[in-house]
Amino acid sequence: MTSTSIVQSPDVVTRPSIIVDGVSKHFLKRNTHSFKEAFIGWIKGKKVTSDQFLALDDVSFQVAEGESVAILGLNGSGKSTTLKLISGVLQPDSGHVFTRGRVAGLIEVGAGFHPELSGRENVYLNAAILGMKRKQIEERFDEIVAFSEIGDFIDQEVKHYSSGMFMRLAFAVAIHVDVDVLLVDEVLSVGDAPFRAKCARKIKELTSEGVTMLVVSHDVNMVKDLCSRGVVMSKGKKIFEGPIEEAVAAVR
Repeated sequence: MTSTSIVQSPDVVTRPSIIVDGVSKHFLKRNTHSFKEAFIGWIKGKKVTSDQFLALDDVSFQVAEGESVAILGLNGSGKSTTLKLISGVLQPDSGHVFTRGRVAGLIEVGAGFHPELSGRENVYLNAAILGMKRKQIEERFDEIVAFSEIGDFIDQEVKHYSSGMFMRLAFAVAIHVDVDVLLVDEVLSVGDAPFRAKCARKIKELTSEGVTMLVVSHDVNMVKDLCSRGVVMSKGKKIFEGPIEEAVAAVR
């Protein structure tokens, strides 16, 4: 990563943990989804090719080490695409993304879970996928299970879990991984109100420990509580960057 610094005040200079520099990303927009649809469209003289649309258009921002920043915007504004580029799930078509330290993404919680395995087996599997060593998993296993509130169901196959149980266990695993940068995409909506509050407290705890946080959420109260600054997106462009209160007001 580059040695660029972020100046937060005349007396404080902090290294960036995330740099998004002039990033653009295109996706294909399909006009048909099957050969049958394509053939019928061709017969009727309709367009059957795929078009490109610009999901992100020359987006730039930085997140300082230990800072919590929200990415805000309406659906389709490019928020989740930005997080996936930072996590490395996607690559930009142009521009550059740099991160410092170990990055974990709570973007698709439970993506590494296997329905035929028990909750216990999935804890070990998913934690290993997220980079934890077996000794670390064993040391934190009880804490993970306690946080998830799964209880005696930990040895049941997860295919028998309710969606809420599944998400709670997956979140509990992800939140106990040692990271420098945590990317969070709408996963704090899992479970009931008390569990969501516990998740938010855990996120704040990680922030207080110096973990850099980038959060995507439509929950205005949550981002105001967790984040000091916001980046507002609209139709793939960054339209505002500044204090969280002003960022929330700029969403349109």
